[in-house]
Parts: sequence; structure tokens; C-alpha cells
Amino acid sequence: MADLDPLAAVRAPGDPATDVYLTGTVFLDIIFTGLDSAPVRGTESWARGMGSSPGGIANMATALARLGLRTSLAAGFGADVYGDYCWDSLATGEGIDLTGSRRISGWHSPVTVSMAYEGERTMVSHGHEAPPPLDEAVPQCPPPARACVASLTAGGAGSAGGGRERWIATAAGNGSRIFADVGWDESGRWDLADLADLEHCEAFLPNAAEAMSYTRTACPRAAARKLAELVPLAVVTLGSEGAYAVDSATGETAEVPALVVETLDPTGAGDVFVAGFVTGTLAGWPLADRLAFASLTAALSVQEFGGSLSAPGWSEIAAWWQHAKAYERRYGFLDDLLPAGTRPGALRRAVPTIGFRRG
Repeated sequence: MADLDPLAAVRAPGDPATDVYLTGTVFLDIIFTGLDSAPVRGTESWARGMGSSPGGIANMATALARLGLRTSLAAGFGADVYGDYCWDSLATGEGIDLTGSRRISGWHSPVTVSMAYEGERTMVSHGHEAPPPLDEAVPQCPPPARACVASLTAGGAGSAGGGRERWIATAAGNGSRIFADVGWDESGRWDLADLADLEHCEAFLPNAAEAMSYTRTACPRAAARKLAELVPLAVVTLGSEGAYAVDSATGETAEVPALVVETLDPTGAGDVFVAGFVTGTLAGWPLADRLAFASLTAALSVQEFGGSLSAPGWSEIAAWWQHAKAYERRYGFLDDLLPAGTRPGALRRAVPTIGFRRG
């Protein structure tokens, strides 16, 4: 199923070679699962499971590539074994274009340790600001692409550029459709004025807590409606309740429930949701189908270790649908996408070590 192209029906001569461009920081993720509870101070906890995989922006890039989108990533990679592993996993293992990425001498890869328990996770990260050569790894003039995914950051008073990333305006000016999510505002300001690049975005996809904090609302659906006054399409993820979207251009709203699954590791589920939604949007699907598909991909991802390497491919989606079509009528649109007789393929998965020596 690696050859399934969800955009086949909309491709035309002269289209950009890249479907989705994104940039950010690649981490090495080390994930512990099977913890019965949060670690207790002064004690040692043993995890029943462990996995290693590329993380950070690699979560989104891998999810997009596994859904058949031609993905280009610009990032700095450490000149260490961790960097070697992440580069190989993304370029060779996932077919992601790293032409805009660079290896940075003397800089070690950032690392995140994630501990999953009780359906949530706690993360500890370490890294240093990259030296000036990293500027070369994040071009201010990105390549032509159908779409870009941007992670907005709160600028805050007095910040350089007021929270703007110059490449976003450049990409939007060149015709790329901009999809954006946002991280937690550590400053506590939660001021929409800090997210200046929203003016360039077609869609904004925060989670419920972020959306309500920025809009000063007590209901995520009310938050989505308020955000839709600023962007053409506002999508708010509701955790176990699913997702809600408002299309201000058409006045359409849509809501889908979350699929009930057994969660092994929720790391990267939000990134996989965004990748699924971007895929459906570029393919021209109805809004409710895009939400349902994004929820499905996120649900499949939390049943595996890790952020990036837990992302599902089309073979896994097809295998789920063959099992679920008897009772999940909401996903009938998958029949038009998935060839009959599909067999699950073997996707690269997170493993306890970053590489075994060959005997």
C-alpha cells in the first residue's frame, strides 16, 4: 500500500514536486511504556516496554510521508550517532526529502525521554541551541509546495518579529496552503496577537485547552467559532471526545467522536491527526470525512510505541477498515480509496535500541 497516492485525482502537470513542506527541530525520542503509575521521587521504576524513534518535527513528517504525501523537511541534525539514526530513518526508511536539511558539526542531537502511563505521558527533554550554521538548515525561501505545516509560537511583547516566522509569509505568498498548530504558551499570556502568522494560515488546529486559553472561552466549540473569525478553517481537537471544526468560508461545522482504542503511547498523536487532516484537505474531501480520517489515523498511532514510527500507513488503515466496516459506517468513504484484498505491510517501528550490530 506504499504506492497509494491520495492526491492522484487532483495532480496536474506543473504542480509542485513537493506536497508538504515543514521545518523544525528533530529530537531523538526514547519512550518508556507499561508504567503502572508516575515515577515516584527517590524510587526506581521499571517499564515493561521501551522504544526509540525520531521525534519532534519528525513525527509530523513521517505521518505525512506514510500517507503518501511527497514530504520535504528542513531541519538541523546533530553530527552524532543519534543524528545518523534520525537522518537514516527519515530519508531512507520513510522517503522524506531532506535536501533542505543540514548536519551541524559539534552539535549534539536534542533528546526527549517520554514516560507513558494511565493514558498520558510525561516528557523530559535536553538540548542546546544550535550554532549559527543552523540558519542554513531553515531557508527563509522554502521550495514550492502545495502546503506547509507550521508550528506557531507565541511571540510576546518585545520578541523578535512579534512571533513571526518569515518563511511562512514567503510560502503563503508563493501559493502554499498553510496549516498551523501551536504549542503550550509557557509565558501564560495566551494572547492571539502573539500569533501574528495566523493571517497567512488556511487552517489552525489547536487542542481544546490551547483554543480555550487563546479565546478566553469556557467551551472548545465556542473557541473554534471564535478562531474561525481569524482563519478560514478552525479545527479543535477534543481528546477523548473527538474533534470539532468550523469552516468560516462556507459556514459549515462538523464534529466527529474519537475512536475508542486501547492506548499504549499517546506521543505524537496530535501530529498524526494534523497529517491526516492535511491529507484529506489536499485531496478535496468533505469536512466531516477529513475530521473522521484524522481521528482514525491518530487512534491507530496511539496503539504503537513512539511518535514518528507509530504513524499508520495505508496498509494499516485498510486492515482496520476490513475489520471495522461491519460496525463503523461513518468510514464508508474509505471504500473508494482502498483497493480490495489489501494485506498489511511491515512498517518500521520503534525498538529499544537505535541500532543492532550485524554479526
